[in-house]
Amino acid sequence: MKGYHGRMLEVDLSARKMTDLSLSEDFLKKYIGGATLAAALVYEQVGKNGNPLSPEKPLIFATGPFTGTPLPMVSRYAVGGVSPLTGFWGEATSGGRFPFRLKGSGWDGLFIKGKADRPVYLYLSEGKAELRDASHHWGKDSYRTQRDIRDELQDDSASVACIASGGEKLIKFAGIMNDNGRAAGRCGLGALMGSKNLKAVAASGNLRPELANADKVRDLARQAVAAINGNLVSVAFREYGTMMYMDMAMTLGDAPAKYFTKSVFPVSKVTGQALRQAYTVHNYACMGCPIGCGRELVGFKPGLNVDGPEYETAVAFGPLCMNTDLDSIVRANHLCNMHGIDTISAGVSVAYAFYLYEKGVLTEDRVGLALNWGDGEAVVKLVEKIIAQEGIGKILSRGTLAMAKEFDRSPDEAAQVKGLEMPMHDARAFHGMAVTYATGPRGACHLKGDYYNVDLGNLVLEYMILPGERLSSEGKSEGAAKYQSLKDLFDSLTLCKFAPLPPTQLCEMLKAVTGWPFGPQELLAAGDRSINIKRAVSNKLGLTREQDRMPRILTAALDEGTTAGVEPDVEKMLKGYYQFRGWDWATGRPTKEKLLELGLNQVAAEMYP
Repeated sequence: MKGYHGRMLEVDLSARKMTDLSLSEDFLKKYIGGATLAAALVYEQVGKNGNPLSPEKPLIFATGPFTGTPLPMVSRYAVGGVSPLTGFWGEATSGGRFPFRLKGSGWDGLFIKGKADRPVYLYLSEGKAELRDASHHWGKDSYRTQRDIRDELQDDSASVACIASGGEKLIKFAGIMNDNGRAAGRCGLGALMGSKNLKAVAASGNLRPELANADKVRDLARQAVAAINGNLVSVAFREYGTMMYMDMAMTLGDAPAKYFTKSVFPVSKVTGQALRQAYTVHNYACMGCPIGCGRELVGFKPGLNVDGPEYETAVAFGPLCMNTDLDSIVRANHLCNMHGIDTISAGVSVAYAFYLYEKGVLTEDRVGLALNWGDGEAVVKLVEKIIAQEGIGKILSRGTLAMAKEFDRSPDEAAQVKGLEMPMHDARAFHGMAVTYATGPRGACHLKGDYYNVDLGNLVLEYMILPGERLSSEGKSEGAAKYQSLKDLFDSLTLCKFAPLPPTQLCEMLKAVTGWPFGPQELLAAGDRSINIKRAVSNKLGLTREQDRMPRILTAALDEGTTAGVEPDVEKMLKGYYQFRGWDWATGRPTKEKLLELGLNQVAAEMYP
């Protein structure tokens, strides 16, 4: 087998037992790796109901065939399981050095089940694995945990993925942190890790699987680096990070403000340029990445360097709360990174609290402070309350859908899909995003796929995914479905979503790494299979078509900006999407014919006995 070790490490924390879980070439060819491989393994284990935090629910770390190769922008890993936040399929990905180290340790990933009787961490190195006591690390923040475990192991090459108080306290949107501020942030999988008393995974080593054609891989890597460096968006990411999009987003009506009820705000105060003017900003990159979109703010406070906010974080703690104070945005981001919680879910929940305060539903007595739009200090204090699980913070830490229920508000006010909070790309600005959000395999997700990029001119000729009128819902269903499958595949390979590489090039890379002769259509079919196996996991957990919806707060026409007076026709796009996907409109499940077409025979037999 080329490109893979052909094994995962199965860890039973209850029994403190570790064994190899063999992965056949046929199985890997079918599910590729990363999040798709995780979903296939979870499908076999998950019951119809039950607590996502019960010990028998698995937590999976998975790399892909590209991880650890000379190809650029492939230092990614996926984490998968049943989401403590949504109760459906949950996944998150992250970059940094950890993915290379995880695969370099001698396994393609980890299959973790059970619950340790006390806090532990897992140490993987050069084909050996051991569980170590982590009682003395419990309660430490993510930065200190990573540093102290490396020091304890006396292994400078080790990279550590860990939880902090968010995961330890089982906060519903806790994330997993690695390489300082890199985060597998969404879906609350840090809480799943915390429920197992697993504080961290430390990985070290350089055991790389054999490549099918090493010379071809190196040649393709050089071509890919040249294409990436010559891409104008890559240049912008390098200069200003993901916040480079902020002013363009506001102009297009794509950056939501005032809890999704406005689209116009003083954007010049919160751009990537403003961040550079206010702070000393250094770039950092994931291993093997020629871009370096990460930001480090040097000397943010005396003796303290912090990770700078991404675009999503900056909007969530900024314009979504009508806050343009960069200092408070950076502090809120740093708190989330230290304590391991998702900045998107946290920011949207905080903004919803401001909205409810304006409506008179929340009062100063109930909150413990006034929540006036634009008050950056109040934003930071609410984040602190979430982390401390104090007062109103405990309710906010359950997400907007739970908040709406707690305060007897309509679910149409909760800015989420399937319980996962909305990212910072407004579906009114790019209508194809509405159906993408409504059907996303993990809920509201702008990365599966980022269809706004298509309507900004990034066509995919192999699949005839072509730009259209961004403020129209006509003809978006098929393109959105195809693009969703393509971008879902990035988390299988694993490959950064910012890599501007077309399907034909991806096929060449996959063949050079594995020897498999995938063409663009076989590649798309693998993406379709990925979407459908994740859908099957959620269907088994109770998902129906009723959850494929966009709350009204996210689609109602605004009266300002470039999207004034328009709203997406979600129902129309959804019907076209279902028809193209081969999903049943009555139940929200893939049809038996579609499952068999994709080779998901076991799923078809269980879903249609």
